[in-house]
Amino acid sequence: MATGSATILFDGVCNLCNGFVQFVIEHDPHGYFKFAALQSEIGQQTLQQHKMPTQQFSSFLLLENGKLYTRSSAALRVFRRLSGAWPLLYGFMILPAFLRDAVYDLVARNRYRWFGQQESCMLPTPELKARFL
Repeated sequence: MATGSATILFDGVCNLCNGFVQFVIEHDPHGYFKFAALQSEIGQQTLQQHKMPTQQFSSFLLLENGKLYTRSSAALRVFRRLSGAWPLLYGFMILPAFLRDAVYDLVARNRYRWFGQQESCMLPTPELKARFL
């Protein structure tokens, strides 16, 4: 991970996750975030290093300043860095993690049913390729 950046690790076949990556790209004008699918070599290495499951993906992850964030903490830390009013959502960090994560887990459990999934990981456009690891 480069200095001055963070890496979002996401489920590459999840439509919701891919949509979130596209959303972050649109609202990250300084290119702070880099991206890697959890299924990729870098994603798998990161999961192994942090003793996380390497086959079942129930959360996207944020690797920032050498620390791995999961679930609602990861999502809210991403929103904090986006342009527009999105950083206001970081205020939800005052809620206990068990409450925030309960909502996150509900969506995560149903994401394929509600949003669908793809056969393979998203391929970035040539313009965005440098932001994907």
